[in-house]
Amino acid sequence: MITSFMKYFISCLSIFILGFTSCAQQSNESEDPITLKSFLQDHKGLDHKVDSVMKTLDQKAMVAQLIMPAAGRLGQSEERILYLVENGLVGGLILLNGTKEQFTAWVKEYEGINAAKGNLPFLYSADAEPSLVNRKITGSTPVSKAPEITSEEEAKMAARIISNDLNEIGINYNFAPVVDLSPNKTVGYRGFGSDPKNVIPFSQAFIEQTQGQNIIATAKHFPGHGLVSGDTHKSLQVIDGELKELKYYPELIENGLLSIMVAHIAVQNNAAFNTNGLPATTSEVIVQQLLRDSLGFKGLIVTDAMGMGGVASIPNASVLAIAAGCDILLMPKDAEVAHKEISAACEKDPVFKQKVIIATERIVRMKICLGLIK
Repeated sequence: MITSFMKYFISCLSIFILGFTSCAQQSNESEDPITLKSFLQDHKGLDHKVDSVMKTLDQKAMVAQLIMPAAGRLGQSEERILYLVENGLVGGLILLNGTKEQFTAWVKEYEGINAAKGNLPFLYSADAEPSLVNRKITGSTPVSKAPEITSEEEAKMAARIISNDLNEIGINYNFAPVVDLSPNKTVGYRGFGSDPKNVIPFSQAFIEQTQGQNIIATAKHFPGHGLVSGDTHKSLQVIDGELKELKYYPELIENGLLSIMVAHIAVQNNAAFNTNGLPATTSEVIVQQLLRDSLGFKGLIVTDAMGMGGVASIPNASVLAIAAGCDILLMPKDAEVAHKEISAACEKDPVFKQKVIIATERIVRMKICLGLIK
């Protein structure tokens, strides 16, 4: 027969066990490892780490995080890149046309400088698309070009081979896959063909494999370059009316895509998303209202190269792109000038400065999730 005292003792013991279990569960939750998947998840430990890193950055360092010039045969000179790195004016580099060995040596060299100077580690990117990687990175493992890929397994295999090479070099950010359809000759041979039903599954397979190997994948060129007739490298191109290729992005976003590149394409005759003659990269309507607010994208937004004809002639384009909601300026014509322009805008406009802070937080969060910041 259970006495009153025994009932009381059992009750107290039960409360203690439940409390201990709850505390253990909370402890385990707080100790969940931070991985690339954590970027899009609610993770208090990650949030705390981002806040801690942000407190160490002054305005110069924050602005630097947003700027990504090019190193390599078609980029800035080695002397210029070294100047930008040593002076803490950039937060990453795109490695553009060179050898696997040279790129590997540069990553090691620049990270040595960053460590010595107390700069944050860099995001290192490349246009390592199946159709371009073997030309962009000499010595990389051969893969099938994108239009030759005929199944999700082949897309995954291409991503695996490419990512293995990128990991060996130290590149952690791939500007691939191209999710444009193939009619446009500029991007056509770089996408997965002209059959719309293949775009999402092939792209998703490529993205999952890439991000599974701790490399950021990037869908491009938003809001759609495949059905635009001209070349944005040469001049501003226009989507006239409906955004027909927009349909390829929601599912990729829902499935964990971490980055999107915005094209230098204007939109006209579209009541909801007219860019008033400006490229999408500098349009808040496209970047903030459509991509962020409507599609709910929370990853990194990077511009297409800022020296391209579709945007190069626009005054203060770097500031406009950040004001529109972009996080990373890719290949500004002059990285130091871009840094000065963005810094000056921060001093004049508190709203703009807050956008810089938010973009920096995203970049810092991604660097933590990649394991670059311990």
